[in-house]
Formats: sequence, structure tokens, C-alpha cells
Amino acid sequence: MQNKGPYYLTTAIAYTSGKPHIGNSYEIVMADAIVRHKRLQGYDCFFQTGTDEHGQKIEEKAAAAGVTPKEFVDNVAGIIRGICDSLNISYDRFIRTTDADHEKQIQKIFKKMYAKGDIYKGSYEGLYCTPCESFWTESQLKDGKCPDCGREVKPAKEEAYFFKMSKYADRLMKYYDEHPEFIQPVSRKNEMVNNFLKPGLQDLCVSRTSFKWGIPVDFDDKHVVYVWLDALSNYITGIGYDADGNSSEQYKKFWPADLHLVGKDIIRFHTIYWPIFLMSLEEPLPKKIFGHPWLLQGGEKMSKSRGNVIYADDLISLYGVDGVRYYVLHEMPYENDGTITWELMTERYNSDLANVLGNLVKRTVSMTNKYFDGVVKKTGAEGDVDADLKAVVTAARDNVAKKMDDLRVSDAIDEVFAIFKRSNKYIDETEPWTLAKDEANNDRLSEVMYNLTESIIIGANLLYPYMPETADAILAQLGGSEKRDYDDLDKFGLLASGTKVTAEPETLFARLNIEDIMKRVEEIRAAQKAEYERENGVTAEEGSKEAASDDAIDIEPKDIITYDDFAKLQLQVGEIISCEAVPKSKKLLCSRVKIGSKVRQILSGIKANYSPEEMVGKKVMVLVNLQPREIAGLTSEGMILCAEDAEGKLAIMVPEREMPAGAEIC
Repeated sequence: MQNKGPYYLTTAIAYTSGKPHIGNSYEIVMADAIVRHKRLQGYDCFFQTGTDEHGQKIEEKAAAAGVTPKEFVDNVAGIIRGICDSLNISYDRFIRTTDADHEKQIQKIFKKMYAKGDIYKGSYEGLYCTPCESFWTESQLKDGKCPDCGREVKPAKEEAYFFKMSKYADRLMKYYDEHPEFIQPVSRKNEMVNNFLKPGLQDLCVSRTSFKWGIPVDFDDKHVVYVWLDALSNYITGIGYDADGNSSEQYKKFWPADLHLVGKDIIRFHTIYWPIFLMSLEEPLPKKIFGHPWLLQGGEKMSKSRGNVIYADDLISLYGVDGVRYYVLHEMPYENDGTITWELMTERYNSDLANVLGNLVKRTVSMTNKYFDGVVKKTGAEGDVDADLKAVVTAARDNVAKKMDDLRVSDAIDEVFAIFKRSNKYIDETEPWTLAKDEANNDRLSEVMYNLTESIIIGANLLYPYMPETADAILAQLGGSEKRDYDDLDKFGLLASGTKVTAEPETLFARLNIEDIMKRVEEIRAAQKAEYERENGVTAEEGSKEAASDDAIDIEPKDIITYDDFAKLQLQVGEIISCEAVPKSKKLLCSRVKIGSKVRQILSGIKANYSPEEMVGKKVMVLVNLQPREIAGLTSEGMILCAEDAEGKLAIMVPEREMPAGAEIC
């Protein structure tokens, strides 16, 4: 295969304040699937992930644990790297911001920016959020709290160095315009422009004196380099950047990065701060930054005191590595948040992995052994249904590639599984057990088994980026253990006639019993609660009450209604096909909502919580038979249902599972 050139992919580096849950680990699995696919295509890839290890929060946690900050981060970084390894992540470098080569370059970078006049010394007085390690002005707060995490902020004042962000704002805006692919999805770009660039960028605090756990500014050692300049620069220091101009050949080969994969919550730092830092260093900007959605736990607040935090290692113990990889990749939409629960995980495992894939492979191997002593032979005895099977199989490679190029990983897996689903249908169409009853059908039966085996082998090769261990196991069972050249995955019939399958088919995915799973989940929850008690010196029940007080809301019931009253409400699922802000309104968005075959216009006071771009494509719950009403000169033909917390933040009510537009809510 021809080398298609270098490809450099990074994830955000995980903060070492504690063990990450599966919502944090999702990103690394997605990145691994992307880079494995690129390697399959023939790219020379470099894949970097790692840990962010400095800051006030680490210093405080280490003191509370009675260890040094370095001892604390060594332990947590080991846990995070262990999770990566357990998920079969094929990274090329696991960088730590305490690595000596990184720390040395950060000091050089800081000095270079200072010498250029982009960094200056001043003092900072503002409102500080310790968990986010961010200063905020009063106007930036949401309901008096940190706009990022919703926690309390405290007044703080200290001497600091600042970066002149505004110096590069116009240049960054121009770059956005000239490179529309730079920020994905596009709704993230609109958010950056409207919320940060257009209002004007404030100078950024890039050093601190109130704590010591950080990289010292070597020409002013009472200062340590502040988190974002330190953390973001790992993307270049990890591949050999040198601020003195002596960068490595590896850096020259792989920079600029092809893709920074980050969570949507830190997209601002990667699409505003990071490109401006690079402009200051006169280095090229990365080609693309994708702000992926979140993987949420069924709407329930996660807390160790409640015992309901889902970790990757617990999932792996029940579903296996590839079972976990499949779920988190398949259940994450391109732009909207995904959901994970033990029940949903088990359901998907049984339906897709055990029934569709595992059963297909086992049936095929078993029938080949039963009818032909395990030998797969091509006879040329074709049937009417063969052409459609082959069309699905040979189209899959390019369909997968298109979805992966667009970073629609969930859709790409669906394209692979289209092969397996079509193969199962092919078995039902050809009925090998019926053909086997008449020896005159022997050649046709042999051709059917050949077509099935060939289809599954091509599917397994395409499955490799997402479920590598499973792909290898399938190929081993079907006598095609050598992976095919990617360029040949659109060709049908390359399996050598006379290939022998394994004599004993392996059960790839045994069906799981939800009752057994939930018994194990209860043990996991009990262990979490016990750990919480050891760490905090209070009972889990006390901790749960404290956690519950953070998000529980008591509302006095309004007038009691009868069942007849309730029966008058017509609630249906709607799909938002377009949305725009209502001119001169601070609160209203105007959505066009498809409900069944009809489209309605609905106005909602949700502008403070949702942008028009992120509303498009959402499935929402709608009160349909509400009398139309004129609002701000527009007609509203229904109501989109929302929940409101104690701070006035709104969340749109969405169906837990995929439902068609028009489905009745009952």
C-alpha cells in the first residue's frame, strides 16, 4: 500500500485530580478508532495523549492526602495510563506535563513570548474558581457563579504575567473565515465568535504566585506558569518543538496537527488561546479541532457517595474491552450528548454484539464444519440474492471512509455492521440447512458458505479500528488471520478457495443476563461507597444527602388535576429542523419543529442556555395542542418542554432512546 503521508492526532490531556470516569475515557477511545482507521488507510500516524499535572487544585489535593504534589500526580497519572492501556489504546506517546523535556520547553516558550512583548507583568484582581483554575470578571459569571462549572468563586488578587490576547484577535477571526473546516462542528465556531471574539478578548493571566506547584518562570521564580500555557503546549513539546529554533525532525514531519480531539467544554481554550499562542510563536495552526459531545449517565448526577460513578475498568470486567469500545463509540452522536447506563449497555451488547455479530460468526463457522468439514470452497454456483450481498459488502469501505473523514464515528460503525446484518439476512434468504438436504444443491451450498465467509472477513477488516481484538478473533476463526490491504477491501472474492475455518467456533459475545449484571453493579456501588467513607470520614448516606442537596429541588404542587384533565394534553416527539434567534429578544429562539408529517413554528425562552445551531437536529418533547399565541410579533404553535434547576438553568426534555418525530408521549 502506498504511504499516504503523516497524520498527527492528539486528545486533550487528562487532569490528574482523580480517576476519570467513562465520560472522560470516551475521548481516548474515539481518538484511537480514528488513528487506527488512518493507519489502516496507509497514513504514517503519531497519536499523543497524556496528563495535565500542575495547578493549585493538585497542590491542595496532595496536601489533603499527606503526600507531595509529585507523589500525588505520579499515582493518578499511573491510573489514567492504566485505563488507556486497558482500553487497548494505541498511543505513540503518553506525555506528562511533569516530563523534563516539556518543562524545559515551557520555560523557553514563556521567555520567547515575553521577549516579543506578548507577555507583560501586572497584577490581577478578580473572582477565582479553584476547580477550573480560572479568573472571571463579575459580568462573566452566571448567577454569581463560575460560568464553566457552576461552583462558587472567591475574590483574589495577586501579581501575575499576562498575555496580550487582543493583539491577535483580528488575525484569528480572519483565520476562521479563511479556514471554515478549522472548528468542528460548526456550531462550536459560532459560539466562539459570538461569545468571545466579537465582545472583545481580555488579556489572559499566564502566571501565578499564590501556589508553587507549577513550572517556574526561570527569570522570575516566584511565578509559576499558569495552566493553559503549560497544558496546551504539550501538543508541540511532545513531538520535539524547540523554542530556540532547533525543533526535531519529528516535529517538522508531523506539525501542524491534523486533528485535536477535545471535549466541547474546553473548545474555547483550544480554538482561541491555543491558536493565538501559536501565532505568537510564529508556528502553523492545527488543521482541525473537533469539540465532541459528552457521554452522560442517564441524567443522574454521578457521585461516589451514591456509588453510581461508571468507570472503564468496571465496564471492562462485565462487557470486555471491545464491548465497552463498541458502546461508547456507537452511542455517541456527532454533535449531541450520548447516554450510558448499565441497562442500556447490556441491551446494546446483547442485541448488536451477541445477536448480530457473535451469532453470525458462530453460525457460519459451525455450518462450514457441518457441511464441508470446515473447508470453504468457491464453486461459482451463484443465486439471485448474491449480487445484493456483494454490493453491500463492497460499498462498505468507502462508506466507512466518508463517515470517518467527517468524524461521524458512530455512523461509520453502522456502515460496518451493515455487512453483518446483511449477512444474517443472506442466511435467512438462502437457508443453508434446506440446501443441505439435497446433494444436488452441494455446489450452491458451498458458494453460499464462501460468500458468507468472504463477507465477514471484509467486515472484520473494517471493524478493526473500533474493536481490534474482536476483528483479530474473527479472522482467526475464518482462516483469514492475515489482514487485507485496505485498497482491496472493496473487492469481493479474494479469499482463497479451499481455506479451512477453525474446527471449534469461539463464542465471541455470550448473551448477558441483566439480573446478573445488576447484582455485580450493586457490588461495585457498595465498593464505591466504602471508598468514599474511607476518603472522607463520613458515611456514604451523609455524602449522598449532601450531594442530593446540590441538585434536589422541592416545588409545591399547583392545583390538582384529574386524569381527564391530563388526557387533554397531547404530547409528542418533535425534531427541530431549523432554529434562529428572535430579533431584539434576549430570551427567545424560534424553531421549526417537524412533528409527524407537519412542521410547526414554536418560540421558546431558551436563548441563554442554547444557541440556534445546537438546537438543530435535536429530538424534543412538545406540547402540541396548545392554543397558538402571538409572541414578539411571531406565532408560536406549541411548547417545547424544559426542566429548570434552582439557579434558573434550563435543560430541554429529550427522549432517552431514539424515537421518530411524531411519536406520542404517554
